[in-house]
Amino acid sequence: MRVALDATPLSGGTGGVPRYVRELRRGLESLGHIDSYLYLTDQAVEGALGPGDSWLERKWWLAGLPLALRRARVDVFHGTEFAVPYVQVCATVLSLHDLSPWMDPTWHGAGVERVRRRTPWLLKLGLATMVLTLSEAVRRRAIERFGLRPERVVAVPLAAPAWMRPVPMEPEQEPYFLYVGTLEPRKNLPMLVEAWREVRTRHRVRLVLAGRRREDGPVFQSGDGLEVLGPVSEERLLALYSGALAVVYPTHYEGFGLPVVEAMQCGAPVVTSTDESVVEVSGGAAMHCAATETGEWVTALARMVHDAAWREELQKRGLARAALFNWERTARETLEVYKSAERFHRGPV
Repeated sequence: MRVALDATPLSGGTGGVPRYVRELRRGLESLGHIDSYLYLTDQAVEGALGPGDSWLERKWWLAGLPLALRRARVDVFHGTEFAVPYVQVCATVLSLHDLSPWMDPTWHGAGVERVRRRTPWLLKLGLATMVLTLSEAVRRRAIERFGLRPERVVAVPLAAPAWMRPVPMEPEQEPYFLYVGTLEPRKNLPMLVEAWREVRTRHRVRLVLAGRRREDGPVFQSGDGLEVLGPVSEERLLALYSGALAVVYPTHYEGFGLPVVEAMQCGAPVVTSTDESVVEVSGGAAMHCAATETGEWVTALARMVHDAAWREELQKRGLARAALFNWERTARETLEVYKSAERFHRGPV
């Protein structure tokens, strides 16, 4: 079976989707069951095949990609971010990471407009042989919203990288709460900062924000216990997770919530929202607060400061929960989706 993955997300650098593409490739290669593996994109990505020189092939999703798939004799194309070719020349799998493009318009800038318009039509026209979600919660919502056939939609969870493990850290003179992720409207960070500032009036605890700021994201200035780090290296991220008093993730909505699993795998207690995907992923190993209830967050953060036994209990639960997720499992279950897509594409024998 020759499989091609859309490598377009890798042109954007950091973030959850690029990490998904990289880790999935590593996981698939480790299985040793795929005869050939390709990256395809019309963007500048090292090692990826792209369009030819003709003007027609530069119309990537309409002509360039279908032609590239034919030339490479690909059996299954995995659209890793909301899209598949406009002309179906092989079996296709579309990753529908979440439904946020069709929810609150304040969560996204103009950059998501193409996804908002294009993806529903790709699904309606049946150009995606299979649809891949990251949680059962998103799977259910996608089936309802787009009228999809349940047997064509499969939930396959993500995982933290294997190198993410607790590392010994010297106790901080002033402990800190840690947020990891993009600074964007959907993550609900102004509420988090407000709740933390209330807790800080009684407890000397810092708040560290690690991740790139999207253009439409909230702007915070470092100072008075707030540290805005921007993107951090993998080594720094591991140390931040391992040393945190707790990881805080107040998101309004997620398709999975990878920082929750990463934090648990590094032994950090987690306080997060009641979003249904995050609740599904955390599996009872995190403390949950309603995203819009600042008072609940104040109470939860204060408890994290003074209740060492509760932090230890959450650490134990989190480590056990995170152990259920790994990239070998993700790759294996994704490979089964590819096989199903191939069978559906061939039709009845």
